Amino acid sequence: MRPDTTPVSLAADLLRHADSDAVMVRVLPADGAPATEHTYRELIGAALTLAGRLRTLADDHGRAPRVGLIADNSPEWVVADLALLFASAVEIPVPTAFTAQQAASLLADADLCLVDTAGGRALERWTQEAGTPVLGHDRPVTPIDLQALPATAPPGPQDRTVPAQDTVVKVIHTSGTTSAPKGVRIRRHGLDALLTSLRSRTGTAIFERYLSIVPLSLLIEQVAGLYMPFLAGGSVTFLPPGTALVGTAADAGPRMLTLLHRARPTALVVPPTMAALFLALCDERPDEDTTARHLRIFGHPGPVFIACGGAPVPAEVLERLHTYGITVHEGYGLSENSSVVSWNVPGEVRFGTVGRPLDHVEARIDQDGELLIRSTSLFAGYTREDPSSVTVDTGGWLHTGDLATLDDDGYLRITGRRKSLVITAGGRNLSPEWIEARYRELGFLREAAVVAEGLTQVHGLFVVETGLDHTAARRRIEEFGRIRLSDIERVRVIHLMSADDPDYLRLFTVTGRPRRDTVRAHVLSGRPPAAAPTRIKETA
Repeated sequence: MRPDTTPVSLAADLLRHADSDAVMVRVLPADGAPATEHTYRELIGAALTLAGRLRTLADDHGRAPRVGLIADNSPEWVVADLALLFASAVEIPVPTAFTAQQAASLLADADLCLVDTAGGRALERWTQEAGTPVLGHDRPVTPIDLQALPATAPPGPQDRTVPAQDTVVKVIHTSGTTSAPKGVRIRRHGLDALLTSLRSRTGTAIFERYLSIVPLSLLIEQVAGLYMPFLAGGSVTFLPPGTALVGTAADAGPRMLTLLHRARPTALVVPPTMAALFLALCDERPDEDTTARHLRIFGHPGPVFIACGGAPVPAEVLERLHTYGITVHEGYGLSENSSVVSWNVPGEVRFGTVGRPLDHVEARIDQDGELLIRSTSLFAGYTREDPSSVTVDTGGWLHTGDLATLDDDGYLRITGRRKSLVITAGGRNLSPEWIEARYRELGFLREAAVVAEGLTQVHGLFVVETGLDHTAARRRIEEFGRIRLSDIERVRVIHLMSADDPDYLRLFTVTGRPRRDTVRAHVLSGRPPAAAPTRIKETA
């Protein structure tokens, strides 16, 4: 891998592909037929047409328009995202899995919305849920219609002009202490700095054929799933329309595995629970050689860059996968840093760490063990403040709220959240993240959340596979705790939830992080458990 240290100017670099007939986007059909393909010429041309219309709106407002983007992972999402970037508009991506209250909070300052078919359905659902339009009656909703956005002429010099000044180009949602998410303002130059550093560290060849399985409303998926492949002239593959993305349903991960072979990816970003699913696939045929295993799982014999973040994966799971020839590269990021802070990359992996900070990022640990970072990709503030907001001190250091260590080689290890540390009724300190990571070694668990603050016993909410017998699951969890955790850390009160429970999205974020206050209220409410399914399955 040869590093590319050429500075990135995202909009300008993407426009250099405007005349290319290479495949930019593939969409897998549900029936197993060949994928639908869209070229750079087609999609960038459509984006430039839409950008021209958005510039007219900017002239009317006298400022950059603020535009909500409500869409599933689709070619329409790509066209809208690029159009907003080319037009220097402020993009506000809204997950279609949000509630009406969450969507209304993000869209409060939007001038209009761009939607695909799924986005239109989400708006209708939110209106029914709230009893009133979440966008307001006076602000337009514009469908993204690829058929109506052909490039009328090759892009001219005026279309390829990219503003030199630094501006806010995105408002990315991040959870806070209430049900209304706060928005993180992302800068154009901050995004360029991040991509420059990331490309230098990872190269571009590994992003030749990216598979997108988590929502594009997440900034990391935009960075890794769109911009890194497109800067390399590669492609992104989307799942069949209507397929639940990982993070939008607890049981989406297992269903995703059947599509990997068809997509033939060279790179993808996965949430932590997918690591256990990959391990289960490998354990099915432990004597299989690496080439045959890659062909069976990924549809080709070559390497696959699998990146993971959001919560720790047990080092034992990563090491076992590595012996099978499948390496999961853990990383760490914050929306407040335009996503990635550090990343394990091919050839420089240290399991149990989240890699070394990117070249444009400085990191240090303060006297209380908190990670502080300083970089050229830091955000431009929040749309509203919240007790969970991070702060930037007068020296430019962002106080992440994460507890961490740095080893002598510069590898970063995240040990927990400063605000998540809990003290039990017995006066013992616990890190919920560490305990949850241990329990996730059980392959049938989709998510885990620990509640212990001020309690005499540690409670645990465990999301298990749909159809799994709850009695068998409870027995496996109890056995695991007795063997693998101390008396202090072990979950004593087990709460089970099936992966298809509608409360899942209320209790966990799109990236699988528990909404801790909501989880605490849920497990301590005395709500009776759901009826246990009859199928018994005890394999980890």
